[in-house]
Amino acid sequence: MESVIVPGSHARAVPVKTGETVRVINTHGTQVVDFWAVRADRPEIALSMQHSRIRWRNLRPRPGDEMLDEERSPILTLVEDTSPGVHDTVIAACDPFRYAQLGAAPGHRSCCVNFAEALAELSISRSSPVPAPLNLFMNIPWDIEGNITFEPTVSAPGDSVLFRAEVDVVVIASACPMDIVPINGPGGGTPVDIELVLS
Repeated sequence: MESVIVPGSHARAVPVKTGETVRVINTHGTQVVDFWAVRADRPEIALSMQHSRIRWRNLRPRPGDEMLDEERSPILTLVEDTSPGVHDTVIAACDPFRYAQLGAAPGHRSCCVNFAEALAELSISRSSPVPAPLNLFMNIPWDIEGNITFEPTVSAPGDSVLFRAEVDVVVIASACPMDIVPINGPGGGTPVDIELVLS
């Protein structure tokens, strides 16, 4: 097994071969993780939330669910979830425009920048926009009328999600830098590290 620590407000990209697994551990229980996968042979093809939701017939993945790419082919399978299962598939990754609108100082880190930086460390570049992430441990409740709110995560320290690769992929995990909207804890919370375990 290999362990990779992802520092708070930063991201890491790691290759995962077909049949191998990656476990995303919410070490402190308070951290939202923007999570992506791209095909190793064609990085332009990514894990797709809109295509996956059709397969799940749900807004959240559950253990046993296949995760589809933009060509509707299985790219990952959610094998195990020790958290309460509260994840988000609707909200876009934070970016510099979002932080500017929220009044943050210029240069605030963001998941979109993290995504590109993490792939660049593996000499991978994409011309496509940053895909919509699977926001692990992110608590975005909705009501019958479709209204949503941004709430602190309900994950506990050590909660984890386990994925199996169905093709050779590169997974990217960003310990979300958000410290204004309270998804990482009341008042915004302080972004903290998470762990990836590869096996």
